[in-house]
Amino acid sequence: MKDFYKGKSALITGGSSGIGLAIATELASYGCVVTLLARDEVKLGSAKASIETKHPHAHVETLSSDICDSDSLFALLDQFYTNHDVPDLVVNSAGFSHPGEFVDQSLDLFRQQMEINYLGTVYVLKSLVPRMIAKKSGHIVNISSAVGFLNIYGYSAYGAAKFAVTGLTEALRMELKPHGINLHLAIPSDVKTPQLEYENQYKPEVTKAINKIGGLSDPEDVARDILDGVAKNKYLILPGADVKFLYRALQLLGKPFFFAYLDKIVSSTLKKLAK
Repeated sequence: MKDFYKGKSALITGGSSGIGLAIATELASYGCVVTLLARDEVKLGSAKASIETKHPHAHVETLSSDICDSDSLFALLDQFYTNHDVPDLVVNSAGFSHPGEFVDQSLDLFRQQMEINYLGTVYVLKSLVPRMIAKKSGHIVNISSAVGFLNIYGYSAYGAAKFAVTGLTEALRMELKPHGINLHLAIPSDVKTPQLEYENQYKPEVTKAINKIGGLSDPEDVARDILDGVAKNKYLILPGADVKFLYRALQLLGKPFFFAYLDKIVSSTLKKLAK
């Protein structure tokens, strides 16, 4: 796998923390030139320093932009492409989740989660894809979620945005394959990241009960699984045993089975809360 990435270049959104940073760190160890894109310049600086401390010969650059501000993002990326070759790999890892019951979720939270998770991915690819088509090569990794194929209580906003990422990736897989561009859809479940710590503050008790079914992955393990899947040119990448089991069981048993199972958890949890 290391030989596949050596000497290549990668652009990683959400690269200052979580899965994005783990992927960037792994790529840097393989000799890949890495560019981190995120909004917070302080976090970007810390991420760059972290990678270079672990891998002193790493080549790491940073770009600061609000991924939801398409005009500023396009201008920044246009300047980046002027000074650099089109990256061989782009990883759309920028994401945000604020769980809660639908009636309690503000419209602003719905907009924010759709803008960051879905439209942020669209904006990056709108800038990048025409250049990849001209180059006739490239790999694109879009990171969805387990709730991007089976949504659950408390994730009406986030899950819908990740369903959109899944749908976008399916269409682009067909459109870009004739141009030599490979699409990859990564579907992790819960991962030990600052984002998960944030989510845990707001999860309804029912959501916490459902989450107990699944496991918890380390970002480094998820990163390696994703990069291994890209190197093997897999379209669907399922990092971790729990999400692999869920996906395969869903294909075998169908959603009605899981709906009935999850409804029982919802019902029993609400009864306990009512006592």
